[in-house]
Amino acid sequence: MSTYESSCRPNAVTVREVGLRDGLQSLPVVLPTQTKLDWIDAAYAAGQREIEVGSFVPARLLPQLADTGELVAHAVQLPDLAVSVLVPNLKGAELALASGAHLMLVPLSASHAHSLANLRKTPQEVVAMVAQMRAARDAAGSPMLIEGGVGTAFGCTLQGEVRQDDVLGLMQALLDAGADRVSLADTVGYADPASVRRLLEAARRIAGDRLCCAHFHDTRGLGLANVLAALETGVARFDACLAGIGGCPHAPGASGNVSTEDLVFMLESMGIDTGVDIRQLLALREAAGRWLPDQPLHGALWRAGLPKTFRARAATPA
Repeated sequence: MSTYESSCRPNAVTVREVGLRDGLQSLPVVLPTQTKLDWIDAAYAAGQREIEVGSFVPARLLPQLADTGELVAHAVQLPDLAVSVLVPNLKGAELALASGAHLMLVPLSASHAHSLANLRKTPQEVVAMVAQMRAARDAAGSPMLIEGGVGTAFGCTLQGEVRQDDVLGLMQALLDAGADRVSLADTVGYADPASVRRLLEAARRIAGDRLCCAHFHDTRGLGLANVLAALETGVARFDACLAGIGGCPHAPGASGNVSTEDLVFMLESMGIDTGVDIRQLLALREAAGRWLPDQPLHGALWRAGLPKTFRARAATPA
């Protein structure tokens, strides 16, 4: 291992489960609220301590997420669980603040075309909205964190190339507007390990530890490879979806997000501590197959199973 990798690769990583939001919103089914509560409880029992439980959006637009308030109310009762929600607008932020969630994630597309298609706002309008959310949060005296998530950071199916300088400039603008932290996302699956390393190294020079998370899709089979590249720049939090569900409506044919169970397996196999019991996580993956019998589910570990040589190890000192 190179000196750079030894010094930067974290010994422990947090896997934030986003399947209840990013995954379910892309499926044409509405899971019963009790099933979602069972999912939260099982993920928590398996050791996951960060879960994005939904999004405050109009039910007529995303009926899959209409019970987000109920999920937040349940999840915040679980000790040491960080509960996050996605908010696309000021109304959503108001609901998030009232809900008691611990973090609101505000999506911003670095691609101008994707931003208009996805949020009906320009990137600059989203930055201005974050400033208003910060003011509302502070006025309410709420401890809720605001995370600005810069999507289409590696390219866009609508716009094509997205310049690195634009991504970095928008990330800095989010921090200047009052976001507590920022994350980067490969929304349409255009990233490769080399581009991940270049962008995240540059982003860390600007944001330092306020660059908190990376979000990869496995659209072209590079999800875990991209995670490894991000790890080697020091990223220690990754979004993932149980069974690799999810994706982007502007990336036709996409296979979904990085699979939670595959990601945890890779990290634990490398000696990187996730705090997650992989066997309990696989039991939850089996349950997902029953809950979503006719939906496309992804991932490799659930098919092949754990190798006989697998042993979850404590993180090895760098």
